[in-house]
Amino acid sequence: MNLFRRKRKNLPIVFGLFFLIGVGALACASSDSEPESAPAPAPAPAPAVAPVIAPAPAAPAPVAPVPVVAQAAVPTEIPPTPTPEPTLASVVPPPGFTDKDLAPEITEPGEWINSEPLTLAGLQDEGKVVLVDFWTYTCINCIRTLPYMKEWQEKYADHGLVILGVHTPEFAFERIYENVVEAVEEFGLEYPSVQDNDFGTWMAFSNRYWPAKYLVDVNGYIRYSHFGEGAYEETEMQIRDLLIEAGYDLEGISVNTAPEPQIDPDSDVTDAEMSRTRELYAGYERNYSALRSFTTPPYIRHVEYYEVKDEAVEYTDPGEHENHFLYLHGLWKNEADNLVHAQMTKDHEDYIVLKFFGTSVNAVMAPETGEPYQVKITLNDEPVEMNRAGADMQYDDEGNSFVHVDEARMYFLLDQETYSGGELKLSSNSAEFALFAFTFGAYQGGEPVKGS
Repeated sequence: MNLFRRKRKNLPIVFGLFFLIGVGALACASSDSEPESAPAPAPAPAPAVAPVIAPAPAAPAPVAPVPVVAQAAVPTEIPPTPTPEPTLASVVPPPGFTDKDLAPEITEPGEWINSEPLTLAGLQDEGKVVLVDFWTYTCINCIRTLPYMKEWQEKYADHGLVILGVHTPEFAFERIYENVVEAVEEFGLEYPSVQDNDFGTWMAFSNRYWPAKYLVDVNGYIRYSHFGEGAYEETEMQIRDLLIEAGYDLEGISVNTAPEPQIDPDSDVTDAEMSRTRELYAGYERNYSALRSFTTPPYIRHVEYYEVKDEAVEYTDPGEHENHFLYLHGLWKNEADNLVHAQMTKDHEDYIVLKFFGTSVNAVMAPETGEPYQVKITLNDEPVEMNRAGADMQYDDEGNSFVHVDEARMYFLLDQETYSGGELKLSSNSAEFALFAFTFGAYQGGEPVKGS
C-alpha cells in the first residue's frame, strides 16, 4: 500500500490551511527595520527588517531568523589616531552579572582566516575587548553590516578591540573553506574569522540569528548583544565604553553619527499582498520545516514539489501568482538547499517566477557543478530597466537583462528608488542553474549596499 499517495489527497487542503494561516501572520507581522538570518528553524515572513534565524542543531544547515533590524547608515571610515600603549584597568563586572554572563569559549573551531587560532581566554589575558560576530557570507543582513564592522576594525583595532567573525554556514557551499576565504577577500575584511561548520560556537552561545553580535569585556563577560541589522551608533558607543573602562585612550577617535538607512514608509502596509516579500527558500529542508510549523506557509506553491525529494518533476505555472511564494514552470529538481534546473533548454522555456514587493531583490545562486551560466531576468515580462537594475545585472546587445552566475554567492538583481511590486522571472537554458533563496529589502532609496 502506498501510504504517501494516500496522504497526497490531503496536501491541497493542508496547503490551503497553511496559506490562510500564513497570510494572517504576514498581515500582522511588521516592523521598522529589515530582516536578518539564523540556523535551521523556519524563517518568519515580515515586511520589516530583521535578523535571519538559523536551522535546528539536528540539521547542520541553519535557517535564517527574522528579528527586527534597525535602519543602517553608510559609515564614514575614520582612520585611527595613534595613542600610547594603554595601562589596562582592573575591570570589575557590574553588579548583577553572574557566571551565566561569561562568554563561552570558541567551540569546535574549523579553519581560521586572517589569523592564527585564537581563544577568548587568550584575548582576555591580553586585556582585549572582543566583538564576536556570527555571520555567513550570502546573508544580505550580514552583508549590510560589514561596512560598519570594517570601520570599527580600522578605528579600534589598535586600541584594544578584537573583532572575531564566526562564520556559521546557512548553505552547504558556505562550508567550503576556499569559498569563505574568497568572500572575506572580496568584502575586504581584515579581522580574524573562524569557520563554525559544526555549529559548535553557535550552540555554545545559544545563538539563533544572522547576524548576531556579542560584546565581551576584558574579564570575559558578555556586556552587550545585538541581533540583526541596525543600532550601529549604539553598538559603537558600547564598544567605546568597554575600551575606555579597560583603560584604552580613545581621544581623537569620533563616533560615526551618520543617519542609518531608513525603511521606506510605503512598505508599512497591512495587506499581505502588498507587504515586503518575505525571504523565500528553494530547498526542501526549509519548505518542509515551514510545512511542519503550522504557522509559516511553505515557499514553493506547487503540491507536487512535496511528493518527492531529490527528483526531477515537471511543473506548470498556474498563471496567477501571489506575493510571498515561488512558482515553477518546466523540469526542476528539488534538493535539500536548492532547486536545480533539470534539463538543457533552447529558448528559456523553463523558469522560476514570483510576485514581489520591495525596493531591492537579491538571489543566492550557484553553478551546480561549477560551469558558469547566464540567468535571463525579466520584470513584468520585460527586460529590467537600467534604473532599477541591481549591481550584478548585465545587458546583451539586444537589451536583454541577465546575471552571469560564475560562483556560489548572493547576486544583486533589483535596486529601486521607491517601494513597488512586480513579477520577476528567472530562466536559464543551462542545467547548471541552481537557486537557493531570494531576499528582499525595503530601504528608502534601494539597497544600502550596492555590491560586494
